[in-house]
Parts: sequence; C-alpha cells; structure tokens
Amino acid sequence: MTTQEIANKWKEYCTTGRWDLAQSELYSDDAVSIEMEGAEGFPARVEGREAIVAKGQQWNSMVQEFHGVEIEGPIVAGDHFSATMNMDITMKGQERKKDSEIAVFRVKDGKIVQEQFFYPV
Repeated sequence: MTTQEIANKWKEYCTTGRWDLAQSELYSDDAVSIEMEGAEGFPARVEGREAIVAKGQQWNSMVQEFHGVEIEGPIVAGDHFSATMNMDITMKGQERKKDSEIAVFRVKDGKIVQEQFFYPV
C-alpha cells in the first residue's frame, strides 16, 4: 500500500473505533511509538507492535467512556502523514472533556514504522 492508502485506512479504522485493527494490519512488527515529554503514565518511547498494543490497552483501561473522535486529515508528504485527532472523552475520575492532538506517522515498505503524538501536557 502507498502512504496515502495507509493514511486513509488508518483514518477509517480510528474513526470507527477500530484502533486494534489499525495496529494489527497497518503497523510493522518493529514499529516505534513516541509520546510527548512529560506525559503521565506512559513511557516516552515503546518499540514493537506488541508494546504499542499493550500501551493502547493501558490507555483504554484509563477511559471511563469514549464519546467519539473527529479526525482532520490525513495530510501526506512523502513517506509521512499527519492528522489532528479531536477526542470527546471521559477519563476515569475526571470530567468529560475534549482533547486534541496531532499524530505524525512514518511509513516504510507499506507499513507504519513510527508514530509520534503532540498534545498539551
């Protein structure tokens, strides 16, 4: 798949709440995930699809209710794509809120090899 095809499929999966399918189908086995410096509860970097899946499961365990997500983009440039994710979410023990972040991905050999997130901490 091209970077544009992967980006479009990633958006489709994430918009419909199928994060797990995005990770299992679109990510390489040795993909890397990078969080914002200072993000609480998550390591700054994890390596490998299994570690990325585990990080996603950890995040899911912190969610009380996921009300939806709007994704702007993706914007493709060469072997990278980015998107803005606007999530309506209630985390356990917190008020309902809207969170926004920018996600940047790098694609190699038809798979996502790196993801990096930017958001207020």
